[in-house]
Amino acid sequence: MSLERYDDAIADLEPDADQIETAEVVVTDDVLVKAFALGPGATLEPHEHPDSTNVFHVLSGTVTVLQDDEHERVSAPGVVLHERGVDHGARNDTDETVVFTASLCPLPS
Repeated sequence: MSLERYDDAIADLEPDADQIETAEVVVTDDVLVKAFALGPGATLEPHEHPDSTNVFHVLSGTVTVLQDDEHERVSAPGVVLHERGVDHGARNDTDETVVFTASLCPLPS
């Protein structure tokens, strides 16, 4: 038995340029961990979770994190906190695929 879930979850994530592919890594009643693979030039549009905290864990590459009106390049390994209600997103400004997870807790009701 393996307790590790990440490798199996992302095994098939191979986005083309400007594309995003996702996989659910952990789903419970109160938390979601989702993997995002952003191909070169891809953008995860800014959005918010009014009742949930969201944390990005950058696992591979360098992603431009968008938060409110700011943006910052974050390289692996990196962790970015998005407080409840804060607009956030991500953009891949590199020529390589970027992989990060987003943990959402608690799940919206």
